[in-house]
Amino acid sequence: MWTETGVGIHSMHPSSKIVAWALVSTTLSLLLVGLVSHTPIRHLIQVSPAVVALSTLLLRAPWAAFAALPVFLFWLLIMVAIWLFLLGIANIVNGTFSAAEIGLTIAIGASCAWGMVASVRAPKSAGLMPRVFAIAVFAALQAGAMWLSLRPGFATQ
Repeated sequence: MWTETGVGIHSMHPSSKIVAWALVSTTLSLLLVGLVSHTPIRHLIQVSPAVVALSTLLLRAPWAAFAALPVFLFWLLIMVAIWLFLLGIANIVNGTFSAAEIGLTIAIGASCAWGMVASVRAPKSAGLMPRVFAIAVFAALQAGAMWLSLRPGFATQ
């Protein structure tokens, strides 16, 4: 039914399909981190930009793959910071990480890297300015979602 209305993943460009699946994988992995770490509300807030980016992709917005790019970059940088901490190289982040959380950082990092490559390869059916605007808006949304999730009312939920 979705393909009849032009909405959905089945008739997408191959790169757009990869972006969609990478967004799904990243989102699900982050939600699993929320369950494992007992902070599901915090992680629901953090994944909201990825869910919006996925929605725009499914609705075939011509700039949607580029909206996903800053979401992937943000989470890949967070995963790298965690890995550097775990390896004792840098203290950008700190904390204790369970084996499940460490495994999920690998899944998130891989999904983000995969999604970034696909985002860059996606058809450029939108002009340069709409793509730049989408990148800027979604970078701000992701930063804002992280900021909100770390506020005292949500930080431990």
